[in-house]
Amino acid sequence: MIDLFSVQNGIMLALTFALFVCKAVAFVDAVMRPENAFVAGDKQTKPFWLLVLGLAVVANTLIWSPLSFLNLIGTVAALVYLADVRPILKTLTRR
Repeated sequence: MIDLFSVQNGIMLALTFALFVCKAVAFVDAVMRPENAFVAGDKQTKPFWLLVLGLAVVANTLIWSPLSFLNLIGTVAALVYLADVRPILKTLTRR
């Protein structure tokens, strides 16, 4: 017999891990982009994104729950970075 709580815990663990990876990818991408690309793309500065995304990764590490308030804010910030900022930075920093 399948225990409903173990299924729920498994789903929450997978969701938490997926959101952590999303935040970590956004943070690493922001670290690797040059600072002048943020200004040229008319986006917030690199230190701003590093602070926001870094705090999101730390919050997810300390509060291992995807539904906590800080993790939800960090998830939104990471998704905004990945969906809005990263594509513009990629076009400006082609190798």
